[in-house]
Amino acid sequence: MASRESAITLDWAAADVRRILGHVLDGGELSVDDGIRLTETQGRDFQALTLVGDEMRRRQAGEVVTYVVNRNINFTNVCIKHCTFCAFSRDHREEEGYFLPMDEVVRRAIEAWEMGATEVCIQAGLPPKLDGSYYIDLCRAIKAAVPEMHLHAFSPEEILYGSTRSGLPIPEYLAELKKAGLGTLPGTSAEVLDQEIRDVIARGRITVKQWVEVITSAHAQGIRTTSTIMYGHVEQPAHWIRHMDLLRDIQKDTGGFTEFVPLSLIHQEAPMYRRGLVPGVRQGATGLEVIKMHAIARLFLGPLFRNIQCSWVKEGPKLAQVLLSAGANDMGGTLINESISTSAGASYGQLVPPVELRRLIRDAGRIPAQRGTTYELLRVYERESEADDSPLDHVDNADARFGSYRLLASSGKFRFLHPTRARDD
Repeated sequence: MASRESAITLDWAAADVRRILGHVLDGGELSVDDGIRLTETQGRDFQALTLVGDEMRRRQAGEVVTYVVNRNINFTNVCIKHCTFCAFSRDHREEEGYFLPMDEVVRRAIEAWEMGATEVCIQAGLPPKLDGSYYIDLCRAIKAAVPEMHLHAFSPEEILYGSTRSGLPIPEYLAELKKAGLGTLPGTSAEVLDQEIRDVIARGRITVKQWVEVITSAHAQGIRTTSTIMYGHVEQPAHWIRHMDLLRDIQKDTGGFTEFVPLSLIHQEAPMYRRGLVPGVRQGATGLEVIKMHAIARLFLGPLFRNIQCSWVKEGPKLAQVLLSAGANDMGGTLINESISTSAGASYGQLVPPVELRRLIRDAGRIPAQRGTTYELLRVYERESEADDSPLDHVDNADARFGSYRLLASSGKFRFLHPTRARDD
């Protein structure tokens, strides 16, 4: 071991694991081979990994754990793609297909602002023959109604679709979105950035090359993005590391990523599992794999990625607390209307109010703080006695107050008829 600190801490771990972890503690960068080796750790070597993940979190992000008050608005579930992991989307001929009118999307954004949200996260299916300016018009309408709301909107897949439908090259399309008020992009539709894996789980979806083009084009225009991985299906741990390596290379070039968010597969209702569409698909990641993923992400991506988020929707609040001691420093958002994971079978509800997020963070021995989308701190809650009286803290039944995906899809109130931006029924 090169450092005295790491030698004292890890002298009980295997020699090669000690060497790799010691290299990180001394400020070194993990190689792909070293990252793959860490995915193989078990027992005390696994414990060493999580300890070092927590230590590097402390050095890179400190003791504050952040969250954002936000609302998800999935304006349609109708999609021309048929990804095998997606239980959210519907074909345009299905009765459960819906499309929210633009004034309803704006109403939800206004309601979110009145409930204390600083961000709306807008992602949806790809409805057939969508007007090429729809996403631009949607941004403009929301910003006109709530100018201070941050628009975290449209996956790279949606950007590619909007670019194609409008006839504008991706950089020009992004420029128009930014002019209309777009703040940041979710770095979703990444799944695993390996084309062979993508061709198995989502043939015909945005390619790795196209995903990188959208992301780097956004960064070049000052539009920052998140980054994600979806794991626990047919990929191998080596794919995790190569995925992270690609993200790290992009970050070195652009500095445009705000965070990394590991998302384990919710398998229960995913067609690839429920209907047996993909041979050998797993039932999502194991608990140990989830912890391992977050710890390795901290070691492999830090310090270029200061923020590693754990998803309470995917993992549940209790495991999310554990991840705060394995490299994570962010708890994500309140969400208000979580639809995509819920439709896949996630069992942890669509809303965790701010007071509960702060309790979870404080019980894990950390300092809670509300942040904005790009991680500017809005309020740090140094003492337990400090409290806000957020309207979201008084919502007893989120489904009844805000509606749910299942009710929306089955009610027929916003039945999908045609995808034009003029639709106002």
